[in-house]
Amino acid sequence: MLKQILFSIFLLFYQFTHLQTNSNHPNFILILADDQGWNGSSVKMMNDNDLSMSDFYETPNIERIAEKGVIFSNAYASAPVCAPSRYSIQFGQTPARLKMIRVGMNTDHIDHNKLSIPKQLKEINSEYKSAHFGKWGMDSTPENIGYDKSDGPTKNKDGIFNYNSNKLQWSNNESSDPKKVFSITKRAINFIEENKQNNTPFFLQISHYAIHSDIVARKETYQKFKNKNPGEIHNNLGLAAMTFDLDESVGLILDKLEELNLTENTYVIYTSDNGSVPIITPRKYYKQSYNFPLQRGKWDAMEGGIRVPFIVMGPGINERRYKDTPISFSDLLPTISDIAGNKIFNRKNLDGGSFKKLLFNKSDKVFRKTKGLIFHVPYENKIALERAHSAIIVDNYKLIKFYDNNDTKLYDVKNDISESIDLSKIYINEKLTKKLEKILDKYLEEVKAPKWQPGITWKENPLKIINSYH
Repeated sequence: MLKQILFSIFLLFYQFTHLQTNSNHPNFILILADDQGWNGSSVKMMNDNDLSMSDFYETPNIERIAEKGVIFSNAYASAPVCAPSRYSIQFGQTPARLKMIRVGMNTDHIDHNKLSIPKQLKEINSEYKSAHFGKWGMDSTPENIGYDKSDGPTKNKDGIFNYNSNKLQWSNNESSDPKKVFSITKRAINFIEENKQNNTPFFLQISHYAIHSDIVARKETYQKFKNKNPGEIHNNLGLAAMTFDLDESVGLILDKLEELNLTENTYVIYTSDNGSVPIITPRKYYKQSYNFPLQRGKWDAMEGGIRVPFIVMGPGINERRYKDTPISFSDLLPTISDIAGNKIFNRKNLDGGSFKKLLFNKSDKVFRKTKGLIFHVPYENKIALERAHSAIIVDNYKLIKFYDNNDTKLYDVKNDISESIDLSKIYINEKLTKKLEKILDKYLEEVKAPKWQPGITWKENPLKIINSYH
């Protein structure tokens, strides 16, 4: 009898301490859209700019996140294409440091066993569980990087993508599970329920294939937007319908958190891997991008290619707020680590910094060991700018450097988001231009970033050439 009583006391003590321990470590859900532009939702991404939201798309559930969240007006993907951005999220480093700067590269030089978001959380609390569902787009398995559950090393083809049919990519296809948004969400919900039952903290990344081509949506969603007048900027029926279906899946996640009483202990982060396509291909020339008022779009480091929607809701955030401090994907790992309880985060070769204080309105600064935000696109791309380039953002200013002639452009991206006025040729800005160029060049040299060589393009030329660095 005494043994039973003692065992019961021990069990109660364990359950209590277990509950106490895990309640101090919040859950994290990162929802990553594919190719959704900065203004690709009905959430106004800049409080005083009506053009920072879509004039056609409807996203009531992303609005739910924004209503109780922090909207980062100047948030940046680490690259204007998917794979480098996805690497940067996991490891907190720039694509330049990772030497992973385009889709289809050889990545044998990358140590995929290095610190990642799920591995860092397990260091903080070994009971953290992690899962990745949807598009992976990296040259390793999610399990190797620390995820307990996943859909495996999935790529575009796993989300309905016709590599051999440009026509099919941009036609309006019908499906009851478009881009697998609902089946991905179902697996995510099962994971949430499982961890609720086990009282274990979790990190969940939901990486949607939407709204990347092929254009796929439910029949009823197409009908909804057929009856709506298109906007001046966004007028494509298929993209509107696919965006709405994506938003519906976001709503299912939010509903489940509310049902399980997890909302008050869960941070939800919504963003996209890069900017939207500038226009429906194969039209390569256009007067106005889908990302307008931002310049251009996916594939280059103008604002339309790298500035993305970024919204965070969670404990301690009670109402809609805007922050214009520049942040990037490399900041996610240190921020999540900071929120989860690691107060001293000083890992070697980490480019990102924690924006935790921005979330709780305690600062407007992000401390990083790396000065500014770095973007490296050292290849030619006939779809986009057609010129190899790199960029750096420090405070309000963005410098773009072209490698074919070492020309530079300087923009005030806080007050001139359209990048319409090149300040580099104005006398009073010559010193600033040279300063930013020096910082950029020094960083790329220090990390031994891949160097541009004439003739290296987006797809055609041998990858081993651009993989080399010196």
